[in-house]
Amino acid sequence: MMQAAKQISEQEARAQIAHLSGELKRHNVLYHQKDNPEITDAEYDALFRELLDLEERFPGLALPESPTQKVGAAVSETFTKVRHSIPMLSLNNAFSEEEVREFETRIRRFLGLEESEKIEYVCEPKIDGLSFSARYEGGHFMRGVTRGDGEVGEDVTKNLATLLPSQLFSNYPSVLEVRGEVYMSHENFRALNERRRAEGESEFANPRNAAAGSLRQLDWKITKERNLQYYVYGWGEVSWDEVKLFMPEDSHWEFRKWLQIWGFKIVSDGFPQAKCTLQEALGWYKATEKQRNTLEFDIDGMVYKVDRLDWQKRLGFVGRAPRWALAHKFPAEQVVTALESIEIQVGRTGALTPVAHLKPVSVAGVMVARATLHNEDEIARKDIRVGDTVVIQRAGDVIPQVVSVRSHAEGSVPFQVPHVCPVCGSHAVREEGEAVRRCTGGLICPAQAKERLRHFVSRGAFDIEGLGEKQIEAFWIDGLIRTPADIFHLDYDRIGKREGWGEKSVTNLKAAVEKARTVTLARFIYALGIRHIGEVTARMLAQHYQNYAAFKQAMTTIEPGNEAWNDLTGIDGMGEVAPQALIEFFREPHNREIVDALEKHLTILDAEKRAADSPVSGKTVVFTGSLTRITRSEAKARAESLGAKVAGSVSAKTDYVIAGEDAGSKLKKARELNVAILTEDEWLALIGGAQ
Repeated sequence: MMQAAKQISEQEARAQIAHLSGELKRHNVLYHQKDNPEITDAEYDALFRELLDLEERFPGLALPESPTQKVGAAVSETFTKVRHSIPMLSLNNAFSEEEVREFETRIRRFLGLEESEKIEYVCEPKIDGLSFSARYEGGHFMRGVTRGDGEVGEDVTKNLATLLPSQLFSNYPSVLEVRGEVYMSHENFRALNERRRAEGESEFANPRNAAAGSLRQLDWKITKERNLQYYVYGWGEVSWDEVKLFMPEDSHWEFRKWLQIWGFKIVSDGFPQAKCTLQEALGWYKATEKQRNTLEFDIDGMVYKVDRLDWQKRLGFVGRAPRWALAHKFPAEQVVTALESIEIQVGRTGALTPVAHLKPVSVAGVMVARATLHNEDEIARKDIRVGDTVVIQRAGDVIPQVVSVRSHAEGSVPFQVPHVCPVCGSHAVREEGEAVRRCTGGLICPAQAKERLRHFVSRGAFDIEGLGEKQIEAFWIDGLIRTPADIFHLDYDRIGKREGWGEKSVTNLKAAVEKARTVTLARFIYALGIRHIGEVTARMLAQHYQNYAAFKQAMTTIEPGNEAWNDLTGIDGMGEVAPQALIEFFREPHNREIVDALEKHLTILDAEKRAADSPVSGKTVVFTGSLTRITRSEAKARAESLGAKVAGSVSAKTDYVIAGEDAGSKLKKARELNVAILTEDEWLALIGGAQ
């Protein structure tokens, strides 16, 4: 039975969502980009689960740039970047049978299926490795890429060539991209660590990290000698017209068979050999959980995929994951260890975050030494004290969390979050309804100012190579940088006299800064570091306003209730939090000064129009009434995939109102504003049909 959710206010939820989002983004970089996680898989899953729960309970507070809507992390600069022809997305997770059954309920609702209509699934183990995409043209292996952030990955072609078939067998399509997982068996993992120990090198924490580190080598010979293995579980771009000539059944299961025929390895031995119902899939889950520790590789759950490919196409994707697949995670492993100290970290927005430093302990094969404690309410609720013996777990085998206190140390006292900033000494206050305490020092607080600068030059923002965390810290100490605009008139002569800075490194930095003078509107907005405005929201704003002049005009005139406010809040998916955050940011004179100073140094590019060949690209549409040929969810998803903006209300800027049966006030307002009104059939004809 699921435990009842703790009752919290909307303001508390807003603060907790912001905090969890920041923590998850940091851990994504450590895990996906640096192969050096601070926390376990279970701990990560616990944080992710907590954030997802809050977003479901407070949908108006869910941020479009939330980690629940993103995949992985930005790629390392060490490798050549490659954009996936079709994004490599992640999977939504479930931790109970109730959630799995709700997954099927959502599918029926989206597709409009009756309870009597059978849904079959393909059931596969979720292998804990590094995801890849491999492209074949004319049957020849052409390119191998890591998942990266889902949109852009790292070119590891030579490394993957040591594992994958170089030439496919007969009846292959002219273009075939397969997606799979590279992993290391337990036997090879033990042997690798024994060799590294004998040679005085550091050992890998677990097979997943070993596999990731081995595949992401600059020397493919090292990859080859690491004895990696792989399984293929899906595909990206495929010449489907050719496939259908020899694959009569349009199903995931049938295509899976062809993957084997072409020469790829798929998970088969000991796992389901036929399509199954959801009830049968749950049976396989229980059976696999029992034999999990006897397998030669690590798995952390089972994956259920809708078998019919036409249904997969209709279901499509939402955020970071497909609607037609689900990862059913195994229960978390719990262990006991000592909490040695609690550190207070100060973030970019001034939030004081308590972090537990633990006596290192292995949890599900990963050494855990740190865990977030979220906020002072969480500490008080669990009565967590320095010196305690605590129970920790990796929820879903991903991130660490302190579950409970087993016992208090003798003489221990309750922990108190400080009321002053540990960095600058300013008051740290907790506003009514907020879950976290914040430093009031603002930009006079070095921690906040430096964090904002680090954010400004990060990969999702201005992406200035050679100006990382260490350089920001050093330049800050020397007074070379105080605001983002300072970056664009650095004293390179002075930098060249610093230890470790030669002529080449100074030249490279100067070139990187010059390159950054031209930036996209989305990156510019994201780089400003406005609270609640992440990469996804920044892209939404850029797409909506299209150019910097329009964005600035709106931001400098916006007030609750005026035309600029209504225009902003009418963006589908914008929510309630982001607009208020924008108002608060641009009301602050200091922030406006920073923006004005920056624009003098920059060329800010207009946003690219999406789906340019679509008749509704860039159009704002509103659906009202009951649709009969497709569901409302499917209609909205299709419109967005064609580049349209789906709004929740009708305004003078609405291009089309699609009116179904029993349309009400929105239809009336559309008539009053003389907005184009389409029937469902007219809309489908405009966009090219229901499929």
